[in-house]
Amino acid sequence: MDSSQVPNSLRQIKTTTTKDDSSRFKEQDQLLSPMARLFHEPGSNVYIIAMMGCKTRINSDVVKQNLVHSLLRHPRFSSLQVVDEVSGSIKWVPTNVNIDNHVIVPKLDPNDIEFPDKFVDDYMSNLSKSHIENSKPLWDLHILDIKTADAQGTGFFRFHHSLGDGLSLMTLLLACTRQSSDPGALPTLPVSKETGYIKLTNWWSPLEVFWNSLVAVMMFVFTVLFLKDTETPLKGSVGVENRPRRFVRKNVSLADIKTVKNAMDVTLNDVVLGVTQAGLSRYLNRRYSEITNVNGGTHHSHSSSNGNNDDAIPKNIRLRATFFFNLRATTRIDTLVETMKTGRTSRWGNQIGYVLLPFTIGFKSNPLDYVKEAKAVIDRKKASLEPLYTYFVVYLVLKLFGIKTVGKLNHKVFFNTTLWFTNVPGPQEEVTFYGHDCAYLAPSCYGQPNALMIHIVSYMDKLTFVISADEETIPDPQRLSDDLEESLRLIKISALALESAKNK
Repeated sequence: MDSSQVPNSLRQIKTTTTKDDSSRFKEQDQLLSPMARLFHEPGSNVYIIAMMGCKTRINSDVVKQNLVHSLLRHPRFSSLQVVDEVSGSIKWVPTNVNIDNHVIVPKLDPNDIEFPDKFVDDYMSNLSKSHIENSKPLWDLHILDIKTADAQGTGFFRFHHSLGDGLSLMTLLLACTRQSSDPGALPTLPVSKETGYIKLTNWWSPLEVFWNSLVAVMMFVFTVLFLKDTETPLKGSVGVENRPRRFVRKNVSLADIKTVKNAMDVTLNDVVLGVTQAGLSRYLNRRYSEITNVNGGTHHSHSSSNGNNDDAIPKNIRLRATFFFNLRATTRIDTLVETMKTGRTSRWGNQIGYVLLPFTIGFKSNPLDYVKEAKAVIDRKKASLEPLYTYFVVYLVLKLFGIKTVGKLNHKVFFNTTLWFTNVPGPQEEVTFYGHDCAYLAPSCYGQPNALMIHIVSYMDKLTFVISADEETIPDPQRLSDDLEESLRLIKISALALESAKNK
């Protein structure tokens, strides 16, 4: 995307509200939060895009009628973001919404589409080249009436990140669904057994939290000032946030993840991070092997047990993920259903912090070592105040230096790392979206200053890796998704062997 395609900053917009609007929207002219404003800064103009496959054709008229009485009743989705001429601040201003401006249904002739799956993938990629005009609330839904390998119809929800964080928006979307087996029941989300972010288990714990937090703060400062990740085939170049993305999803069995979890006595997050670390290692190993062959170099390697050459990756690679944490105590679907009835936002918005999560990239003779190392790292992050620090530093820097400085600071941190990593829990049972049974849900992002984002979402008995990749940097994201799948297979085999040895 060239510079002419980069959207301008928000402009003053004239709006009108009716008496009914002002009474329904209790938070009229409320200022955007600092985190929401941050997503309008150059290099941080991020959109959340959620792909939804349905088992039946999507009736757009039914969807529109229901959205008017659900999503549009949420104040954020019926408000413009307007710049105040005097103060320069951005306010939420209620407006009358024409649903036809938000639900887009392209006219398609299936007979003219030779490869439907590629067409749908290309459509989603093309959406990442565009932005929503600020003359209307910053969301839309694109419905494709085309049959693919795993869906009869496909919808793309697109939200500007200033509307809310991923967990809030995912939960709001689920508030528009019901269980397929019981149309009157809301879907249920997995309940975490962890009751708090930091657990103090012994007298040493407070000192451990203090030390881990101090180290995290130092690494954060170093990253802002000079510390960059190694220039690998996964590291994006300057301007990556302005380039279109390619989105790939890979479904794996949630039972396989749980098999590893139980065999190693770790968490699901530990397993997912271990699989990601292994998959990135496999991918980089192949890319470096290809680079060596293209350059005519001699590469003496031997085949490892996982099918890779074990010495293609340079030593001591620094590769970190910006790993996002939800800072809410809880986000409930029924609360958002109530929000859409009353027009009150409650605790809505972007309430997220992040940690800088290092991955150890390289060959492991025992695939379980990827999970063990991931667990050790994430345990240190859990025993620290790093997510809270990164969240509140926005407010501190904002108070001292203004939103422009905050934007530059966050952009520097994100660009100096390699990828974004995040996950949200999906429903445990099949859901129906206004009468359309959902085959899959796959959220992701574009506009971030990284070449790669890996998002994890669960749905029924599946777990989906959703990859958002800059094709200029990562021309083969499908191969990366295959590497993640293969890594899980090898880790599961090792976990089963470990379990078998324990039972002998």
